[in-house]
This record gives sequence, structure tokens and C-alpha cells, in this order.
Amino acid sequence: MNDSYANRGARALVLLHESHLRDFLGVWRRAKAAGVRLAATEDPSYASLDTLLRHVLRAARGYMTWCCQVLDLPDPDIRPTPEPEAIEAEADGYLEHVLERWREPLRTVAPARFEDRTYESRWGVPYCIDAMLEHAVMHPIRHSFQLEELIKGGNPS
Repeated sequence: MNDSYANRGARALVLLHESHLRDFLGVWRRAKAAGVRLAATEDPSYASLDTLLRHVLRAARGYMTWCCQVLDLPDPDIRPTPEPEAIEAEADGYLEHVLERWREPLRTVAPARFEDRTYESRWGVPYCIDAMLEHAVMHPIRHSFQLEELIKGGNPS
């Protein structure tokens, strides 16, 4: 990846997001191969492993589109996430597409803009841009942890 970012912290978070999103897909595949079942819940994102994969990839799309929207940057043009019935077959290509679209939008944003104010997230919690990027990095890590626990037969929390 090109190193020319106005904010080195943003560069680090983009790279960390990429690494952990790739790791999540590997863990997800291991969970699928192991026949892991998610606990019953009313949350449609947890209806199956396929809906969980879609949830994580869709969130990755959403974090960057939100950042661009609140910073008045051009839309990053990330395709809609494939539906659950197609997500497994399209996961590799879609993951690469999302990661490619993550690399450019924040490249020239001044460092001060990452922490100068908060914006309401789509779920109603205020975040500065830096905090949203950190949230985006942690999201696949949390779900990888969840799946690793289930693979080991532990508590899925």
C-alpha cells in the first residue's frame, strides 16, 4: 500500500482493518468447516454463519461510507454486500473490493479532522473519525474471538 497518508494514524488503522478483516474470513471458514452453530437470538445478523459473515463485511462497507459522508468526501463507491445465500461464494472477491475501496478516501484528510469533533453514528452513538476507525478494526477481531470460542466449544460471548 502507498505510504502517503497525511495522517499516519489513519494509515495504521486502515492497514490494521485490512489485516483483521482478512483474519476474520479465515476464522469464519474454520468455523464453517467445523460445523459451528451460533446461539439462538432475535438478531438477524446472527441467524447463521452466512449472515454473520455478511454482517462483518457489510459493517466494513458501512464504516467507510459513514466516514466519507460525515467528512463530506466523495462516496467510496463500495458495492452493496452480497446477500447471505451468495456471501460464501462471493466473499473473497467482495473482501478484496472493500479493502481496495478503504485504501484511498482518507489519504489526504488532515490529521486534525480525525479528532476535532464527533458525529452521530448510524446506531446513535457519537464517534470522532479516529474512534470509528478503531471501532472498525475491533469489529472483525471481536467476531473472530467469538468464533474461535465456538470452535473450541467455549462460551460464545
